[in-house]
Amino acid sequence: MRVSKAGLLVVAAIVIPIVVEFRTALSWFGIELSVLEGVALAVTIVLAIVVWAVWPSDGNGNAETEPTDPE
Repeated sequence: MRVSKAGLLVVAAIVIPIVVEFRTALSWFGIELSVLEGVALAVTIVLAIVVWAVWPSDGNGNAETEPTDPE
């Protein structure tokens, strides 16, 4: 896992206010998002972050990024 579980919780908690403020910023340009669309956007963002966090970093299931020393 690339990020700790606590880190994921913090990121999820930060995404929600960002999406709410994004809805407000879009309304300045005449683009209206419903609450349901905002929730769907937040869920999609959190899901994408969780998938990225649990995806192996080198592609073969080994999360180590530094080579091991043969000595």
